[in-house]
Amino acid sequence: MSDLATLEAEILASIAAAADEAALETVRVGALGKKGSVSALLATLGKMAPDERKAQGAAINAVKDKVSEALNARREVLKSAALDARLASESIDVTLPVRESPAEQGRIHPLSQVMDELTAIFADMGFAIAEGPDIETDDNNFTKLNFPEGHPARDMHDTFFFHPKQDGSRPLLRTHTSPVQVRAMLSQKPPIRIIAPGRTYRIDSDATHTPQFHQVEGLVIDKGSHLGHLKWILAEFCKAFFEVDNVTMRFRPSFFPFTEPSLEVDIQCRRDKGEIRFGEGEDWLEILGCGMVHPNVLRNCGIDPDVYQGFAWGMGIDRIAMLKYGIADLRQMFEGDVRWLNHYGFKPLEVPTLAGGLST
Repeated sequence: MSDLATLEAEILASIAAAADEAALETVRVGALGKKGSVSALLATLGKMAPDERKAQGAAINAVKDKVSEALNARREVLKSAALDARLASESIDVTLPVRESPAEQGRIHPLSQVMDELTAIFADMGFAIAEGPDIETDDNNFTKLNFPEGHPARDMHDTFFFHPKQDGSRPLLRTHTSPVQVRAMLSQKPPIRIIAPGRTYRIDSDATHTPQFHQVEGLVIDKGSHLGHLKWILAEFCKAFFEVDNVTMRFRPSFFPFTEPSLEVDIQCRRDKGEIRFGEGEDWLEILGCGMVHPNVLRNCGIDPDVYQGFAWGMGIDRIAMLKYGIADLRQMFEGDVRWLNHYGFKPLEVPTLAGGLST
């Protein structure tokens, strides 16, 4: 066997033995690169006689062509093998359930959901949403609401006070959303029809109380407002919120400095195996307080009580959320436990509407 035939056999054997594309590239460079063995033979043609150059050139180019063809063929084989190996290592088990999208995995907190439900119900009745700051003045939180200085009713609120300012005033974290009603009466002329949902703060903590909680209060000021209107609004709200056809309500006398007369409202229910069902049964459950706005409050806010009268009510959003969705401990709402939120939370696109159902 001639030297050229031997070189050809060695190169083809190396190509066949290449285990991957990197090894095959090494063989290619060794044979056809600038300093490769076949390229070196081609470089010697210039020094040969014309007849010898013609014969040797044809033979060397034939070897080059065979090597190129072998390289291309082996490269395709290696590429196919590499693809098969990758497909095997990156295979997908189509029997597994499809992962939920981020929009499906996320959850709306029950308190946010209930806020939206309240808004939908009262907006349908023609109420506007009013908001105010969490840090309030003593005047807005107490004095204008008919809490005189030193009145024992102030002690009922367990207030978070800030350090006094230079002028002697002492800011506080609002203990109810009633200051929003004050701000509405000071800035608007009657008729007024608002609800004021928001955070409130009191020094208290147990299974049904937290230092920070949520309330929604409603206010109507007009010339002909009376308790009959208040009862209708509360009855319609309870039917819509608890999604029952009928509710029976009981109004009991109570005391609040900012209303006269003041009333506590109970709703008829049935307790069954730890659950509370509304619109049936023989039990009663207190859900809110209400009353006619005290004339002193109207005067303090620049409204003539001889011309206008109004009514107001307030309820704990956290409490009615617990009642509706069976949440046992109020403190769990603020612990940030993802497992709890996955259980009690709502999907982001489940927007509550009266037409489509509040909690469907």
